[in-house]
Amino acid sequence: MNTRADAVERLERRLAYAFKNRALLEQALTHASVAGLDRNARHNQVLEFLGDRVIGLFAAERLAELCPEATEGELTHKLHALVRKEACAEVAARIDLGDALHMAGSGNRRGGQVRLSILGDAAEALMAALYLDGGIDVARTVFLDLWAAPIAALDQTPLDPKTRLQTWALGLGRPLPAYSIVSRQGPAHRPEFLVSVAVDGCQPETGKGPSRQAAEMAAAAALLARQGVS
Repeated sequence: MNTRADAVERLERRLAYAFKNRALLEQALTHASVAGLDRNARHNQVLEFLGDRVIGLFAAERLAELCPEATEGELTHKLHALVRKEACAEVAARIDLGDALHMAGSGNRRGGQVRLSILGDAAEALMAALYLDGGIDVARTVFLDLWAAPIAALDQTPLDPKTRLQTWALGLGRPLPAYSIVSRQGPAHRPEFLVSVAVDGCQPETGKGPSRQAAEMAAAAALLARQGVS
């Protein structure tokens, strides 16, 4: 029968790194829910905080190497795609990190699977543990391995209008686009939103859609079209 200890061993093999400080690895894999049952347990929230910065540093380094001609706005978008919680959770799922987690209660699982937010947090904590236990070079090597697929996919996904508008605005040194709901009409089961978007130096534009998100996309597309941005 596979145990959590087996899962931790498989995780280290996948990382190609054996931790010297086993307590640090255990902390990275311990969810905060455990602290409610064991006051002596050290959960992974502090490591999660550090790991977010570690991942951000390595992602920024790699993007600077791969995209030397990119604008700051373009790099900011790509960086967000690599460090967002969903991206970290995808990495965690690929290495079966959920099987190695120490958690209390079934509320942290859905359909037998660990919640994505918890997986993302654990991936960040694990990167911090690698950084503290093995040093920056070890942590960087693991990052480049685990994030190779997300990095390769960056240029394969077309940008949605909101992201393109944000990138365009940041590239001009302007604040982020500001969205506001102008109106909401129609019945609850079939609403229609009218949303306005404003960017410094541009006339605001509006867009309609069956949800706020869809209306914001339409407004962003309209503003981009009026500015001649493809």
